Amino acid sequence: MRGPNWLGDAVMCEPALRGLRKLFPDAQIALLVKPAVADLFAGHPALTRVLTYDTKGRHAGLSGKWALAGQLRRQGFDLAVLFQNAFEAAFLTFLAGVSRRYGYATDGRSLLLSDPVAAPDRRSLVHQVRYYWDLLKPLGLTGDPFVPELVVFPEEERAMAKRFAQGGLTASDVVVGINPGSTYGGAKRWLPERFAEVTERLCRTIRKSREQQVSVVIFGAKGEERLAQEIAARLSSRSLVLSGATTIRELMAGVKRCAMLLTNDTGPMHIASAFQVPVVAIFGPTDWRTTSPFGSPHAIVRQPVDCAPCLLRECPIDHRCMTRVTVDQVHEAATKQVAGLLGLSGSSGVAASNQTNQTSQINQTDQRNILDGVTVFLDRDGTLNYDPGYLKVAADLKLLPGVGPALARLKGAGARLVVVTNQSGVGRGIFTLKDLEAIHARLEGLLEQEDAALDAIYFCPHHPDDGCHCRKPEVGMVERAVSELHLDLRRSYLIGDHARDIQLAHRVGAKAILITTEPVDTQAQDALRAAEAMPDAVAKSMADAVDWILDDVKTRPSLTVNR
Repeated sequence: MRGPNWLGDAVMCEPALRGLRKLFPDAQIALLVKPAVADLFAGHPALTRVLTYDTKGRHAGLSGKWALAGQLRRQGFDLAVLFQNAFEAAFLTFLAGVSRRYGYATDGRSLLLSDPVAAPDRRSLVHQVRYYWDLLKPLGLTGDPFVPELVVFPEEERAMAKRFAQGGLTASDVVVGINPGSTYGGAKRWLPERFAEVTERLCRTIRKSREQQVSVVIFGAKGEERLAQEIAARLSSRSLVLSGATTIRELMAGVKRCAMLLTNDTGPMHIASAFQVPVVAIFGPTDWRTTSPFGSPHAIVRQPVDCAPCLLRECPIDHRCMTRVTVDQVHEAATKQVAGLLGLSGSSGVAASNQTNQTSQINQTDQRNILDGVTVFLDRDGTLNYDPGYLKVAADLKLLPGVGPALARLKGAGARLVVVTNQSGVGRGIFTLKDLEAIHARLEGLLEQEDAALDAIYFCPHHPDDGCHCRKPEVGMVERAVSELHLDLRRSYLIGDHARDIQLAHRVGAKAILITTEPVDTQAQDALRAAEAMPDAVAKSMADAVDWILDDVKTRPSLTVNR
């Protein structure tokens, strides 16, 4: 197997390694990775051995790669699975004479693969753990991915405990880990003074509740020592700075010892998750939907802004995705993460806050659960936002009045929200896919601010004359949503402002709500019947449509949640 190069990606690939072992329980399985990642998988039970690809040493340049190909050839591999998408990965295994070369058909390497696998549509959002796992499905892997798991040896844990003790930490201390840096770039870094303030407040909360010593361990890569020292200087709690002073194995042992980890979107975030250490992760320029901690509940803190996720290493403007994340937001998330784990009591204010919310939560239980398992498909232009004809610029997208709060009611009641929209402007050359991505990023950001986050957006970019299977009222977009999101169309509604939306609802078996401010008189009804687009309900606004859905679901036994 050719594994990913980045630490976080490698952790997210780990379930697929075990998946491959499940497929080939008696095989000799080797993992080829760069040195840092090789350390991550030392002793991993799914692997027979780990091979190191040293691009800065013996495998540098063309001669080094030729030597590596020869090394692989001599070991007589039967199958190469390429989790890394680069052209080079396929080229090396081709040179090595591996008869079956299996990987995603990316980076122009299809001809070098004996078994090219079609990559997921880039417009669909697939978590990276699932992305690696799904690569193996044509080989026969079934089911959902495992939660990532890593292994440290007892002697490594003892060595780290000794190092903690040398720094003044005892075995009974509650250890709060923080990872304020990011080797990817400055754009992913939250402000150091805010890291310090949140950590200081969290330590006070824990001390008051547990009457127990709280210590802070600061992790980071080489070059981040000054950042760590700056934060440590602001803390009253005992702190141990390990930035730039650990191997990968030591980092793993140190993170495993923590009660929780407060971090940016980094490799250590995924390491903590793999050890079931609760994580509070601050996301800015990267996409939390594809690279968030996978598995047990973790807390993601972010501020939806128009320009995120941009995936840039450095922010070219004002770093708003990070500067708008407040200390209060992160502290609240961190307190919730450690409350159950440490059994915090009312002296911290946590129990009082929870009790304050308990009555309202009980009163809202029925409403909150009433749409569990229900999907609401949504048209875009004229339904969610003003329709200028062809929306070409993200800044011009403006939600219709009341849309955010109305969708928040659906979301709060448990519904999944999926946009299906025709965007022939791409096929007509009026705007580009990049323009459309920016528009949809703004739409998602505006709705997230209203607590109405979308589960997915599907669009048809084709010209009406192309005869595609996805342009409404054709069912292609809904079929993709059902396949990728595992939806039950028997438990679905569709809200739109056009006859084709209603026609699509009929074709897929969803209940249809037509939004229109115009009176639906006899003539209008006749036109709708003639077009086979008679809706189940007519609403003047999104709020009215939501009211109708919430009333309708109570009359449909098949949609009632078993409590």
